[in-house]
Amino acid sequence: MKMEILDTGSAMCKTLLCNALEALRESGKSGKVIIITDIRKILKYRVIATPALVVNGVVMFSGRLGSPDEILALLNGNLSTFV
Repeated sequence: MKMEILDTGSAMCKTLLCNALEALRESGKSGKVIIITDIRKILKYRVIATPALVVNGVVMFSGRLGSPDEILALLNGNLSTFV
């Protein structure tokens, strides 16, 4: 599983990173979480507001932080679409 955090360098990015790592750990799945700060790469996802969470190329949410529990629910609820 590949999780990407899209952000232009705000303090919220670190919080979302921690939340995503915690959710991934709790899910019991293997994967990686990376931070994307290059504005050109962010724009390819057509995200208007950051931070945003992308899982395997699908934007899960943008413009807000997700809690570890919310991200875990997204992962568990949509795991069949993630390879």
